[in-house]
Amino acid sequence: MEAGVACKLNYPTWIKSERFGGKSTGSLRFGRIAKQEHKTRVVVSAHFPVQTSSNRHRSVSLEVSCSSYTNFSASTMETGSIHAPYDEALMLKNKSLEVEPYLNGHSIYLVGLMGSGKTTVGKILSHVLSYSFCDSDSLIEQEVNGMSVAEIFKLHGESFFRKKETEVLQRLSSKKQLVVSTGGGAVVQDVNWYYMQKKGIVVWLDVPLEALAQRIAAVGTHSRPLLHYEDGDPYTKALKRLSYLLEQRGKNYAKANARVSLEEIAGKLGYRDVSDLTPTEIAIEALEQIEVYLKEEDGMAIAGL
Repeated sequence: MEAGVACKLNYPTWIKSERFGGKSTGSLRFGRIAKQEHKTRVVVSAHFPVQTSSNRHRSVSLEVSCSSYTNFSASTMETGSIHAPYDEALMLKNKSLEVEPYLNGHSIYLVGLMGSGKTTVGKILSHVLSYSFCDSDSLIEQEVNGMSVAEIFKLHGESFFRKKETEVLQRLSSKKQLVVSTGGGAVVQDVNWYYMQKKGIVVWLDVPLEALAQRIAAVGTHSRPLLHYEDGDPYTKALKRLSYLLEQRGKNYAKANARVSLEEIAGKLGYRDVSDLTPTEIAIEALEQIEVYLKEEDGMAIAGL
């Protein structure tokens, strides 16, 4: 699906004139340069002919016309073009419109290790799809008199928490049009997979362990009960435990209907580090992977298409 959009921008700014001269290999071409303390006050009027497609990595051409605020004629500066990335919000919306007919109201369950961004990405997806958002850990906390997950683990143990987790997923499984952020260990029990896939699509947010450890260390490990078993500084504790958990759960995560690899997204977008990715870019990739899955025979059968 492709759509076109165009907008105009009037933006008064200062441009350092020594950056331009004759033919610049950048963006704007100037016929001659007017210097006033090495700066020229200009108004940039830009027209953006945007052509969207499923490939968000293309660039758009910006046709820019400039006119001076000083006594120079408009012909002083000629029209040129620059390239800029697509607007993320526009790409996200367009991708959601492409996926919706295949999604057919089915819920989305996000799985992955602690700190993988399930809540953040989930809220973005729920908003763009006009779905309701649920955090399974928060629902469990509400059921246990507002007690935090860490407190539940401490007072009642992990088995009690896992039982409550299954009960929550069972209730959610009867509903449609949800985006559910699950706990990191929800994938361990087979019964949870039954409930998540009953009317839903499971998406694994696959984040490199080092990046996860850095995220968790930055905010602290006090709210992560499964990290309390390790010694060392916050980063070392997180990395050790995450490595162990991934070894234990990796095969379970791999059963997801769609996988969103942050390393692969970063590679496609030319980023050196996955920490440079925005939550919206991750959400766009999630929708793309969901679309790929639903267009396959098994996915279409699940969606009732």
